[in-house]
Amino acid sequence: MQPSVDYSLLNRQLEALLDTRDWLTNSAQTCAFIQQQLSDLNWVGFYLQRQPNVLGLGPFQGQPACHPIPFSKGVCGAAARQQTTQRVDDVHAVADHIACDANSRSELVVPIVVNGRLWGVLDLDSPLHARFTQQDQAGIEALVATFMRQTDLPDLIELAA
Repeated sequence: MQPSVDYSLLNRQLEALLDTRDWLTNSAQTCAFIQQQLSDLNWVGFYLQRQPNVLGLGPFQGQPACHPIPFSKGVCGAAARQQTTQRVDDVHAVADHIACDANSRSELVVPIVVNGRLWGVLDLDSPLHARFTQQDQAGIEALVATFMRQTDLPDLIELAA
């Protein structure tokens, strides 16, 4: 059983850490922060939508990662395609799972949507089966919301439109 995580405290800490509006700095800091604060993770990172229906690798912590990821494949693709959080207890049970790291067993992917447009996803992998709980999902979604508030994403997405 995972130790209880005080996501409210983590949210306040992340908010203080993200002291710039720059998306690149903030996304790198967010990955490092989550990797350090949560137990039993083997990968934390952003995949960004830079072209239609494809996610490209962004800042991350962990082993080298798969790139690119089409919206039609894997847990990250499903999160991007459906624009809903994906929490998977056993990634090996997902028919189109993209196995970047054979040690990953469970995954949590939160889409980052600004004004109805997908910017990317935050992907967390764990070597433990069923690592992510509903509490983790809500907590990570709150951290993503803080990342979005503290970052210049709305401006970037408006410029790209």
